[in-house]
Amino acid sequence: MLLGGIRYLLPAIEAAHKHGCHVITVDYLPNNIAHKYSDEYHNVSILDKEAVLQLAQKLQIDGILSFAVDPGVVTAAYVAEKMGLPFTCSYKAASILQDKARFRQFLTENGFNVPTAKGYSNTEEALNDVALFHWPVIVKPVDSAGSKGVTRVDDSKDLERAIAHALDESHNGHFIIEDFLVKDGLSSGSESFVVDGQLCYNGFYDQYFDNEAINPFTPSAECWPSNKDEKYLNEIRFELQRLFTLLNIRTGLFNVEWRVCTDGKCYLMEVSPRAGGNRLAEMLNIAADVDIIDAEVQKAVGVPIIEEIHEPNYNGHYAILVLHNEKAGKFQEVQIDKHFKQAHVIEEEIRVKPGEYVEAFTGANTAIGTLFLRFSSYEEMRSIMESYRSYVQVIVE
Repeated sequence: MLLGGIRYLLPAIEAAHKHGCHVITVDYLPNNIAHKYSDEYHNVSILDKEAVLQLAQKLQIDGILSFAVDPGVVTAAYVAEKMGLPFTCSYKAASILQDKARFRQFLTENGFNVPTAKGYSNTEEALNDVALFHWPVIVKPVDSAGSKGVTRVDDSKDLERAIAHALDESHNGHFIIEDFLVKDGLSSGSESFVVDGQLCYNGFYDQYFDNEAINPFTPSAECWPSNKDEKYLNEIRFELQRLFTLLNIRTGLFNVEWRVCTDGKCYLMEVSPRAGGNRLAEMLNIAADVDIIDAEVQKAVGVPIIEEIHEPNYNGHYAILVLHNEKAGKFQEVQIDKHFKQAHVIEEEIRVKPGEYVEAFTGANTAIGTLFLRFSSYEEMRSIMESYRSYVQVIVE
């Protein structure tokens, strides 16, 4: 059973079919694209864990994933635990990792680097706590992904509006306020794979953000391999392993976001037991020598992982460019320079048709598509990613 129906599920469906699995997709949007490729679809909200459990028991499923679908992770963990199915972690661990306030508290209690942070369900309580933080701060829902509902607040007079925005994107009515951490260089992330509690694979990447976007905290590109100093990569490996040991993690894929800050410290920002959005695992399967999607599917149905999971060996320099627009309107086309396309584009994915209305880039869910890119060197990749608008333009009227 795969929770959700977005385009990100397609490689997991393909991998499952390769292994002879019958694939069931579940969400409340019957027109989502993944349902066209699954063997069976059921219209149930993936946030309703009891309803999903009842369906899973009725269908006698052998495994469950919320592959690259953040809202379904806790439900998947719950169903797996109730039915004795393989899952990356316990329901308790998933509930900690998927709630930003609980995760920050867990990090604090266990001696990780963590900003001053506090979770709330009451706006007035938060407004009375302005002296707790080292301004500026970030306000965000505790349970959303893709940078939805996130606002940087420099002045306390703007805090109430930011809280309202976070609550608009929250599923459970809770939000978090935390110190804004000033990063040193690019933000970073990883698709990381754990086998029997041991961290074996880290597809470290660097992130770019579009400062012209309405939400400048939504990643607009990811690049491999990361150019971060090896001492920081080793520190993150160590801290991730410590976290996974504390939470009794089993086997599975994680999406990790982290950063090095101007105070010289590494911070784990988010660690989620699922594949990342923006097709990160798909790109890593092209860029390196381990099929982490196949491994995740095998884990989900309880069969031995065929391939050895080890740190990735890259065959070049790669990037995902998230196609997006700064304004809402009718999508016309994506214009790509002919020479750029020939030299660097290995896959072009457009999710909307000409004439369709598109939203401004406020979160990962409003992306128009992706370009998979390849480069001959890190220097070439960095230069082009910093000036990609000279080669790629999204036309919206």
